[in-house]
Amino acid sequence: MKDDPEHAVRRGSAGLRIVALGTTCLAIFLSFLLTFQPTRWPITIAITSHLSSSAASMWKSLFPAAAAGLLAGSTSATLLYVTSYAGTVTTLDLVEGATTKLETVASTTACGANPSWLALDYSKSFLYCLDEAWGQTLGAVTSFYTHANGSLTPLATAELVAGPVSIAEFGVGGSGLAVASYAGSGIDVVGLAPEGGVQLIQNETYKLEKPGPVPDRQDVPHPHQAILDPTARFILVPDLGADLVRVYQADAGTLKLTPIAPLKVAPGAGPRHAAFKTVLNKTYFYVLTELSNTIIGYEVHYGRNKTLSFSKMFTIPTHGDDRELVETAAAGEIIVTPQSEEESEADDVPMQKPDGKFLIVSSRWEYSLKIPNFDPTNSTEIASDPLITYAIDSRTGSLKKIQEFAAGGSGPRHFSINGDGNRLAVGLQGDGRVAIIERDVRTGLLKDFVATANVEGEVNAVIFSEDYHVKRGMAV
Repeated sequence: MKDDPEHAVRRGSAGLRIVALGTTCLAIFLSFLLTFQPTRWPITIAITSHLSSSAASMWKSLFPAAAAGLLAGSTSATLLYVTSYAGTVTTLDLVEGATTKLETVASTTACGANPSWLALDYSKSFLYCLDEAWGQTLGAVTSFYTHANGSLTPLATAELVAGPVSIAEFGVGGSGLAVASYAGSGIDVVGLAPEGGVQLIQNETYKLEKPGPVPDRQDVPHPHQAILDPTARFILVPDLGADLVRVYQADAGTLKLTPIAPLKVAPGAGPRHAAFKTVLNKTYFYVLTELSNTIIGYEVHYGRNKTLSFSKMFTIPTHGDDRELVETAAAGEIIVTPQSEEESEADDVPMQKPDGKFLIVSSRWEYSLKIPNFDPTNSTEIASDPLITYAIDSRTGSLKKIQEFAAGGSGPRHFSINGDGNRLAVGLQGDGRVAIIERDVRTGLLKDFVATANVEGEVNAVIFSEDYHVKRGMAV
């Protein structure tokens, strides 16, 4: 039966009242979330991310004041974990909103005397911490349970080859850790138990026939990082002392590492860290050398007999030019921005997720930049080392420098990027500081400092409390 005009108007009015009631309830619910949000998971309220564009527009038109109030009052909270050679593992809480703060919410000394590296298994709420244990014959790895409030409960500890400095998690379900040990000239494999237990199951140490071209740094092998390749079938270990990148076949089921032919770099280069980039049917590998301050680019070839080979593409200075560096300058960290196919929308404007199109490196101990003091009452400028960003040509693997940006102080030993790609956390060893930097995901450019926090001692690693794992291995 056809409605007359009066009935149609009444039905339309009733419909609008129902929509108004529903959206009011939604506003109250979102306000409740904002007021009582937990600190473990980031909560950023963006109405247009969860409603269709038309629904969001209708909501705003019906309740412009409520929409503006909610969006203006929205906040996000993110936890970060930080190690310091002073003996602490510190949890920081980054809260962004009307005011932005980076504050300490927890700290523990249970990792050991000289914590050096962190690896997070977010899905299991486990954090693994290495104790470099300066001057000792053994190092250690300790597992922690991560709580929503940022506190850490130690679970188990296993002794390792002296001087552990880096972890690569691998194996079925993330069941093992490959650990590079700098002072002990070796690599360890640690098995992980479901309840957080850790057990040393394999180790290997290396020797040099004679010191390298830089004898005070290359007197013995010095493995500086363990890296899992994109197929999760190989572990690679840059060895600063031996001028090698050691390569192992990694059995995801048994966790056994089997050495195969290493990658040799130029004598005296001192490979420190490296990063992979995959695109279409190509894999690129970028090695950062500490002693010669260069980036070496390779194309990776996977053999049918479970081997890797490398074709060298280029060697460039870490700064991308031939400037003369101070004698103390030393390359620090290298990452390729995370890759994701996801996209989100806010106010009908696409927001790209990290796409793996950029490479970032740090240079330490050159003090080449000056920035305003983070203490507004202090007019003294801060000397800063740089972060250098390159755009990656996916067709050729070549790098094009696009920016040099202050790291926020001296000694950017380590930095990491969040899952959305719009925040970079830098651990500044020289200043005992963590700096959070805003990043433009589309252009790859670093924009401004979001927040900083002082952490006692020499800060050496900082990671976001997010799931970093893409692939760790499958049973074969």
